[in-house]
Amino acid sequence: MAECTEDDCEAAASVRLHVPWDADRSVCAAHARALVQQDGVVAEPLEGTDSEWP
Repeated sequence: MAECTEDDCEAAASVRLHVPWDADRSVCAAHARALVQQDGVVAEPLEGTDSEWP
């Protein structure tokens, strides 16, 4: 499983973020919750990561 692409984060990536003004990236659930609140960002859960969502 891939790691979160955010700096200094070693958690497993569980979400693919589609960011209109930047490259798409895979992040952990915690970073996805924060980043998806920005206008235009769309989150897509990665396949097989159901256990990452509380």
